[in-house]
Amino acid sequence: MRSTIARPPDQLDDQDRAILRILQLDNKTSQREIGEAVHLSAPAVQRRIARMEAAGIIRRNVAVVDPVAAGQEVTVVVEVQTINDRSPTIAAAKRLFREAPEVQQCYFVTGKASFVLILLVPDMASYEVLSRRLFADNELVQSFQTMVVLDPVKVTLEVDL
Repeated sequence: MRSTIARPPDQLDDQDRAILRILQLDNKTSQREIGEAVHLSAPAVQRRIARMEAAGIIRRNVAVVDPVAAGQEVTVVVEVQTINDRSPTIAAAKRLFREAPEVQQCYFVTGKASFVLILLVPDMASYEVLSRRLFADNELVQSFQTMVVLDPVKVTLEVDL
């Protein structure tokens, strides 16, 4: 029986990368179609995908939903400066931002801001309420700066392989 231990990401071969490129474009592509494209049998593709999932290279299989179609018409980018950079403060802020469903992405960053967040909300009134809860009335937050997205020119989570 073959080992199910996955290759480290730096040891992905060309076929693994080709499989990942296909899955990033359409994760519903059949293993037979992927196999034809990368010159492998469907069972070999299935084993490679399972190995990459087990290794955490493939984190999740998701549907990409159009935010406007789902009623989330406003995208907001927010820079947040916490009151300090001490571990308990940062951990509490991470927990709060991670648990807020409106937060689509959250990055703990270097530089002037402590965090950069990408938020989706239905309208500006909703953002006003949210900004009070997450930022203005939050004792962990020293200051925040809001940027409203006028045009989402490029939105992707695809990794260049």
